[in-house]
Amino acid sequence: MAELGLLGLFLAALLAGSVVPFPSEGVLAALIGQGRPGALVVGVATAGNVLGAITLYGMGRALEGGALRGRLQRKLAKDPERHALAREGIRRWGAWGLLLAWVPFAGDAFVLGAGLTGVRFGLFVALVTFGKCARYVVVAWTAALAAGS
Repeated sequence: MAELGLLGLFLAALLAGSVVPFPSEGVLAALIGQGRPGALVVGVATAGNVLGAITLYGMGRALEGGALRGRLQRKLAKDPERHALAREGIRRWGAWGLLLAWVPFAGDAFVLGAGLTGVRFGLFVALVTFGKCARYVVVAWTAALAAGS
């Protein structure tokens, strides 16, 4: 995806923020290694990743409201433990757990749980954006150090 430049990074981050596990950090590091401006790369990655998280949040809202039917609802019904884990994560940690939305697998549970429990959308976006941006800043900084920039 690094060959696609910033578009590839956006798409990789979008996938990584949704239900599709995708290593967007590698694409970000490759672009930093190519000399792309760090702030631009971090901004694009954050925007894509947050948009991906919003889709997962929306799924949680739709599931809670009963609006989602069909395949996704049947799939989650087959895995009630994950559904319960998503709710419990938000109940235990509150919306502040969304700062950890970037953590593989566990972060998806926080995001889905936020949708299921009705965390206010503005608060959701603010916390998820902060956490994901902070993670990408660390990745970009590490990549710049490794590249000798």
